[in-house]
Amino acid sequence: MTRFGYTLMGEQSGPRELVRYAQAAEDAGFDFEVSSDHYSPWLVSQGHSPYAWTVLGAVAQATSRVELMTYVTCPTMRYHPAVVAQKAATVQLLSEGRFILGLGSGESLNEHVVGQGWPSVDSRQSMLVEAIEIIRELHSGDLLTYDGEYFRVDSARIWDVPDAPVEIGVAVSGSESIESFAPLGDHMIAVEPMSDLVQQWDDAKASSGGGSSRKIGQVPVSWDPDRDAAIQRAHDQFRWFGSGWPVNAELPTPASFAAASQFVRPEDVASSIACGPDIDELAESVRPYLEAGFTDIAVVQIGDEQQERFLAEVAEPLLEKMRSLA
Repeated sequence: MTRFGYTLMGEQSGPRELVRYAQAAEDAGFDFEVSSDHYSPWLVSQGHSPYAWTVLGAVAQATSRVELMTYVTCPTMRYHPAVVAQKAATVQLLSEGRFILGLGSGESLNEHVVGQGWPSVDSRQSMLVEAIEIIRELHSGDLLTYDGEYFRVDSARIWDVPDAPVEIGVAVSGSESIESFAPLGDHMIAVEPMSDLVQQWDDAKASSGGGSSRKIGQVPVSWDPDRDAAIQRAHDQFRWFGSGWPVNAELPTPASFAAASQFVRPEDVASSIACGPDIDELAESVRPYLEAGFTDIAVVQIGDEQQERFLAEVAEPLLEKMRSLA
């Protein structure tokens, strides 16, 4: 069964609003909720970026059924992996076993802020391998001393360890990252609906002795009763989306994203993101992920302006349409 999720988009909403939206999304029938974990918004017009882990703690108490997930946290620069292990264990306890730790190698936008530079992609992926090893070992509850190429851990222990293990999803983009992370992660996260990724992940999991896993993607939509308003909002706040991950991972500031997307036109955005009041059109956005074999798809409603109305009026019929496609 395909699961459909709701995105707590911290770049476009404040913390109190995000908790309120999380409650409304659960009431509307979403199966899970993913939270971005950013230090900065992609564009200044989005205007927000609260601390994701505080929001997740509040959401864990404000909801009772939906799964929760980071989409995604980088456990290598802004956060030391030992600290991520502690945070993840705590959210798992607060949510009573509903949390999945989504991890990735990060973007310069969020990680450069600690003043340690921005490593090459090969280094970032090697750092992520070590980070996952540390997190896994700490979640055992045992005392850990670790001396790796990138990280040291000195006599650390997670004292509040959940009974249900924290499952880990890892963001991948190609064969090399799948080879590195499939043996370490429980689930696959990807930003493009590529069936080759799904097949390669499943093959790598099978060859490493792993069991079944989830394949998790994300789709933006811009619902509004006025299609022109929906397009304008998507262009204003989401025109960076089409640049692709190799570009988006390297740009350091919202000003950089504004410059990189300055020639993207509203009609360009409308051709790649479903905009307007047509729920059938919005639902069709998930089809490429369904056809590629993804098991979990999180929807982003772009912008804060129509978020409450989207959840109150659109979410339930949209879920019905998406589930019928699945």
